[in-house]
Amino acid sequence: MATFTSEVFQNEFLPDGGTDVHAIVRVTCSGAGQAGAAQGAEAAEIVIVDTSGSMSGNGIAQGRYAASVALNEITDGTWFAVIAGNHVGTLVYPAYGVQQMVRMDGRTRAEAIAAVQRFKADGGTAMGTWLTKAKEVFLSVPHVTQRHAILLTDGANEHETPDQLTWAIQGATGFFQADCRGLGDRWQVDEVRRIASALLGTVDLIPSPDRMAQEFAALIRASMARGVAAVDLRVWAPQGAQVLFVKQVAPHLEDITSKRSLVNPLTAAFPTGAWADESRDYHVAVRLPAKTIGQEQLASRVQVVVNNEVQTQGLVKATWSSDESLTTRIDDQVARYTGQAELAAAIQDGLAAKAAGDEDGATRKLGRAVQIATATGDEEMTSRLKKVVEIDNAETGTVRLKKAVERLDEMALDTASTKTRRIKK
Repeated sequence: MATFTSEVFQNEFLPDGGTDVHAIVRVTCSGAGQAGAAQGAEAAEIVIVDTSGSMSGNGIAQGRYAASVALNEITDGTWFAVIAGNHVGTLVYPAYGVQQMVRMDGRTRAEAIAAVQRFKADGGTAMGTWLTKAKEVFLSVPHVTQRHAILLTDGANEHETPDQLTWAIQGATGFFQADCRGLGDRWQVDEVRRIASALLGTVDLIPSPDRMAQEFAALIRASMARGVAAVDLRVWAPQGAQVLFVKQVAPHLEDITSKRSLVNPLTAAFPTGAWADESRDYHVAVRLPAKTIGQEQLASRVQVVVNNEVQTQGLVKATWSSDESLTTRIDDQVARYTGQAELAAAIQDGLAAKAAGDEDGATRKLGRAVQIATATGDEEMTSRLKKVVEIDNAETGTVRLKKAVERLDEMALDTASTKTRRIKK
């Protein structure tokens, strides 16, 4: 049986007139088990592979192999299906004329592997149709409690309107999770990130076709290890207070504020998806009415909820003080994650400005990113930034845009911007 624990990092002391309380809530799960293994729980998995014309040659060959590897990682008893995606989403397996998922076993695995060997590269790219088809297929097993897909694309969404993709994303949101991967340098990071973000998944770059199988295997293994189907973070704040935001800050950055639903007038629930044995950090910010010096208040109660049962909770506190040595201190965890969020925004804004031809804006934003990465000792991100800019003075963020930059280096920097590195307590 899964066990959850929580830990709160914060500076609870506010100055006279202070209102905003920030805390990092670390949630850890152990004993999660395997997807679909708990009593009354079942899991379903869909593998979605881009089979558009741009995947021809080695791309489609490696796509067949990667899909086969993924199928070998799906646990027996799991409901599953395979979808080929181009300008339409096509159910490749099972292909019995009925949009029905099947359970994984020796026979169905062999049939599915044979089916993916018939992948052909043709047509355009309309990812909204892939998501819609996946939802349709998942609906064939309405009793399933845990639904997950992996989605691979190698190109931009050019064969449907932006509104069509938006509607498809909205239709899938809250119904299934999806981890998304982009192959090569022709896909749009922000476009695929939008899908992954809405569907509580991750986005990353696969630089070459020969890396697909390894990535597919890792994604399916991670999915099969998520033995807790759905976890909510419930945030209570007192009367008169305002929850400014709730963000996941580790292992990757994701603002989940807009995903809130009201439990009662003082409590909101934020979905976090399925869990394995893992630890995640959340940044919770609450604005309180100012109190007088010496007063104390519970600023927030952050609870982890599974099947409407509270598993653990962390308390965020506020104490008003006139002691500047207390009120001016910023908790190390809060400071680090705030810096990493600013770093991610600076990188993404800088790359967007560069793509739009705004060299001044790109230089300013990417210079700020270099400055933050240097100040926080983030050598990995500094190394990635050096592939995009020439650094004249890292401490001041003085940089020059490189004249010739590999598209893959820019995309790797973009996708890495939301991956965070935890610091010790």
